[in-house]
Amino acid sequence: MGDDPDRKRAEAGKRTAKVMVATGLFWIVTTYLGSHLGWPQRTRALFDLIALAGFGWALWMTYGIWRSRQNDKG
Repeated sequence: MGDDPDRKRAEAGKRTAKVMVATGLFWIVTTYLGSHLGWPQRTRALFDLIALAGFGWALWMTYGIWRSRQNDKG
């Protein structure tokens, strides 16, 4: 029962959703703080790049889930 591929994919999907939510919240908070605290553009750009990396990682995780599903089909 522990090796059920659907269960593993569901857990991976939940993990991916958590990464997306955390990245989105991080981006919103750092954008707000950057504008209200007067951070320089270089600092804001750094946080934008970190958020972009988080979303890229979530996209990669989504691709892995999709490939896993495709491999189980055929």
